[in-house]
Amino acid sequence: MSKLHEHTPLTHSEASAPEHIAIIMDGNGRWAKQRGLPRIAGHRAGAESVRRTVEACKNLGVKFLTLYAFSSENWNRPESEVKALMQLLERFLKEKTKEMMKQNVRLNAIGRTDMLPAKTRKQLELAIETTQNNTALTLNLALSYGGREEIVDATRAIAEKVKNGELDINTIDNDTVTNHLYTAGQPDPCLLIRTSGELRLSNFLLWQLSYAEIVILDKFWPDFSESDLTAAVAHFSGRQRRFGAL
Repeated sequence: MSKLHEHTPLTHSEASAPEHIAIIMDGNGRWAKQRGLPRIAGHRAGAESVRRTVEACKNLGVKFLTLYAFSSENWNRPESEVKALMQLLERFLKEKTKEMMKQNVRLNAIGRTDMLPAKTRKQLELAIETTQNNTALTLNLALSYGGREEIVDATRAIAEKVKNGELDINTIDNDTVTNHLYTAGQPDPCLLIRTSGELRLSNFLLWQLSYAEIVILDKFWPDFSESDLTAAVAHFSGRQRRFGAL
């Protein structure tokens, strides 16, 4: 795990970018508080960082980008904030779908999205359908998402197949679980980036991040820039990934 600070030189790496990057976008509320603004202002600024990051990842050649947008625990926030976040998501999807088409970005959602408000879910489904044939980058939005819940859902699906005689319990292995996760068919993230300096996974992609390299940034998500992404990729490229071997 590396912690990049504000003064860390932001150099470009000539090495190839990770195939899949995951990001815990942390610090919107604290960014707003520092400026005497309401929390929703931080979330709006964070949405602009999403736009910049998606474009930068596509330009770097990243094929999959997974953003932790709304956790299962976030439903416990004040009702007014949750409502504002859902409205912001709807507006983001409505405004950015055209841009995703222009950038050849495919949108996908992971999580218990059936819990989203009907209007939000409808806008999400429309954006997913509209962009489904794009090929440059797959953008996974983790919405109403929890890593433990994902593993529970996968376990239930596997158990149902065993019960129905579709799957032999003795053949269950790592691949079986992987193929029943929300991210089935996608490579695991090679690199996890977390903003705001916090050193925890926060129930995010617990299975998929088993061997990911981790970079922590001491800045809030609205301040995350293309140069920060480039620096994180450079650090990733300089590491030797042994996966437990010598």
